[in-house]
Amino acid sequence: MTRDQGGEQILLVDDNPTNLQVLFKTLEGSGYRLLAARDGEAALYTAKRAKPSLILLDVMMPGMDGFEVCERLKADPDTADIVVIFLSALTDSQSKVHGLAIGGVDYIAKPFQADEVLARVRTHIKLQRLERALARRNTELEDENQRILNAVEEGIFGLDAEGRVSSMNARAAELTGWPQADALGEPLLGLDLFPGDDGLNQSLSLLCEAGVSLRKNHAEMTRRDGKPLQVALSGSARSEGGAVLVLRDISEWLANQRALEQARNEMDQQRQHLAHIERLSTGGEMAAGIAHEVNQPLTAVTNYARVAHRLLADLPEEKRAKLDDVLNKIGVQAERASAVIQRMRSYVKKPSGAKSVINLNVLLKEVLALAEVDSKVNRTRVVLQAAGDLSSIYGDEVQIQQVALNLIRNAMESTAAAGSHRPVEVSTFPAGGHVCFRVRDFGLGLAREVEEQLFSPFVTSKEGGMGIGLSVSQSIMQGHGGDIRYEANPDGGAVFICEFPPCVADV
Repeated sequence: MTRDQGGEQILLVDDNPTNLQVLFKTLEGSGYRLLAARDGEAALYTAKRAKPSLILLDVMMPGMDGFEVCERLKADPDTADIVVIFLSALTDSQSKVHGLAIGGVDYIAKPFQADEVLARVRTHIKLQRLERALARRNTELEDENQRILNAVEEGIFGLDAEGRVSSMNARAAELTGWPQADALGEPLLGLDLFPGDDGLNQSLSLLCEAGVSLRKNHAEMTRRDGKPLQVALSGSARSEGGAVLVLRDISEWLANQRALEQARNEMDQQRQHLAHIERLSTGGEMAAGIAHEVNQPLTAVTNYARVAHRLLADLPEEKRAKLDDVLNKIGVQAERASAVIQRMRSYVKKPSGAKSVINLNVLLKEVLALAEVDSKVNRTRVVLQAAGDLSSIYGDEVQIQQVALNLIRNAMESTAAAGSHRPVEVSTFPAGGHVCFRVRDFGLGLAREVEEQLFSPFVTSKEGGMGIGLSVSQSIMQGHGGDIRYEANPDGGAVFICEFPPCVADV
């Protein structure tokens, strides 16, 4: 059995049929070919035959547990490069550390979230593709460099005792652009191959005059036609007098080195991106837990205020009126705080991936309510100018809220840092067949070096920021068939514009 041409194979290993069904439904339709095994022996047999790209491996299985399966996979050269992600109800640090130490690349605790499993599987599949591409490219580049070294003829100059060119091969003429008829008998330094490089020219003088050896791995040579050429050169004295200078074109070798470095940088960025995703996931779970815990005492405060209202009947009229007013205020503020907590819980929940028809004006009003606390902290107002003839859009409500809230919070923080008293302006409008919203602030604006790579991961102008908000926002917008762009505010500050395609029914 070989890998399916339609996509990578993934082996699901769990002794619980229900868990296998959940995993199948989670990954079904994601472009991967799914295989299953109910125990360790079957997992090893299937992995040996099918050689899947990735294994989702349960730890607690009868007989051979997941840790032993992983150890045996890594000990076999045929299966050692298969990516292993552990799935387990064991959440202690010791189990996680052990799983990673024996060759697993990730550890997902049960009960798991379906979208989290899919996201991690996709990330590790992508990392594996990059690793394989990097390994192939590395081998190709090494072979290519060797072929270049073996095949390329070097340019050779023979010099007499006075440093004049006494001989040269065809490759030397080709590299320098100097025909033999013009170069023979001329002083080597008179060819002016390295203008402006005083150190190298001095070394060439010592070679010509005293036979002092030289070696330089990289220098920029200027051909007779004025074009630059990257070369390596070496020179040594001849026993019969004079010297020999050897030139080698290294332009292609340098380009290959740059390509290899770029591939390595891409790999590092993917690993950093995975680490940031993990931290963001943990932070979201913590925020949801805090919201849940705070909401309970707030509910209790509201209930106690209602009970106290019923007890007011036995008090004198004057005291009853004052206490009634106080209790009303307690109830209003508790309900208001509870609403803030509820909005926070809705925001940090993992997106369901389900899309629906969305009224952008209504969505932005909800986002402004969610940003109310930040508005007070930054002492910055936010005003919404909603277009009345706006078409609906189709998308994931939570993801679009994430984009809008990120832009509004950035705008408030920039406005507060600049000491501006002008409000952040949020507006909706149709333009060029798209449904758009704009966030404009009158804050500090962006430095030019930040503008040039604004939507790149881990680029930020905020102290302590991670620099992934705008990168994630761009990915979300492009995933909805739209885009996000930046403009400098002529009055100082920044303007971000998001564009969505309208619903088909509204077109």
